[in-house]
Amino acid sequence: MSSDVPDDANGDVLREMAAQGDDLTVAREIDFSVILPSEEQALAFAMHLLKNGQKVSFAPTEGSDELPFQVQAHPVMLPTHDNITDYEALLEQEAAPFGGRNDGWGCMAQ
Repeated sequence: MSSDVPDDANGDVLREMAAQGDDLTVAREIDFSVILPSEEQALAFAMHLLKNGQKVSFAPTEGSDELPFQVQAHPVMLPTHDNITDYEALLEQEAAPFGGRNDGWGCMAQ
């Protein structure tokens, strides 16, 4: 893995993935979670993503009384620091009007 990956949470995860043998040159579906304050807002955000061509899933979550609903976006991309960080920034911007905030990402090893 390139040493130019920033020293931040996303960089830490990508370095760990590479250390465990994940082939980070293979595109895959990455699950980005956004948590929201109500079912209505979560469904509205999910519809917003669907209208913009995103694959999404929706579920209640545990662990946050203030943000008890989760929408996940599932884009297919290379797991690079820029791709992940840029997509998180886009999601954060898009989720704000719905009262949502990012809650991490994950993917299957390749």
